[in-house]
Amino acid sequence: MTLQIGFLLFPQVQQLDLTGPYEVLASLPGVQTHLIWKDLVPVTASTGLLLKPTTSFEDCPALDVICIPGGAGVGMLMEDAQTLAFIKSQAEQAKYVTSVCTGSLVLGAARLLQGKRATTHWAYHDLLATLGAIPVKDRVVRDGNLFTGGGITAGIDFALTLATELFDADTAQLVQLQLEYAPAPPFDAGSPDTAPGRIVEQARLKAAPSLKLRTEITERAAAKLNLR
Repeated sequence: MTLQIGFLLFPQVQQLDLTGPYEVLASLPGVQTHLIWKDLVPVTASTGLLLKPTTSFEDCPALDVICIPGGAGVGMLMEDAQTLAFIKSQAEQAKYVTSVCTGSLVLGAARLLQGKRATTHWAYHDLLATLGAIPVKDRVVRDGNLFTGGGITAGIDFALTLATELFDADTAQLVQLQLEYAPAPPFDAGSPDTAPGRIVEQARLKAAPSLKLRTEITERAAAKLNLR
C-alpha cells in the first residue's frame, strides 16, 4: 500500500524545513508525497524560493504522515481557522503527526500538543509551554505518534528517524548514504550551547522582533485553547 505523506506549504515557509525532510521521505520506496496549500498558486518561501503546491486542502487525500514545517509565515497559520481545521482533520486519522522547527507552534495552535513532549527552534522553545506542550531540548522528540524536529536542519534528522519507524533502520541508512548526509560543519556554532557568546547574542537580537510577535500570537492562541 502506498504511503501518503503530506507537507503543508504556505507563504513564507522556511524552505529547508520542508525540502530537507521532503528529500529524505520522498526517497523511500512506495510513498507518494504532497505539497499542500489552500490552492495551487505558487508560494514564495522566506528566502525567496518559489514553491508550487501539488494539491489543495479540498483535494488532499487522507494522509499517513502530515508534516508542518516552520518559517516566517507560521504566525499567520496559527490564527488561520481554515488551515488549523485542515490540520486537525488530517491529524485525526494520520498514522504520524509531525513538524519541523516552528511548525510545532502551529500544531500547538491546532490543539495537538497539549500534554505532549515536543521541541522547536531554540529561539522559540519557551513558547511551547504556553501551548500546553512539555518542552524538550532535543533535536528530535517523539511522543506517541507525534514527532517534532528542532530548528531547520534538524528536519533531516527527524525524517531519518521517521523513516526508521515507517520502514526499518537499514532503509533509513540507505537513504542517508544516498544523500551523503554526513555533516561536518567548519564551526561548532549550531547550538546556543556551543556557539561563541557574541554570536549567540547577535542571533538573539536578530530573532527578537519575530519572538515578540510570535509570543503575542502564541498567547492569543493559548487563550482560544483556554490555556490562558
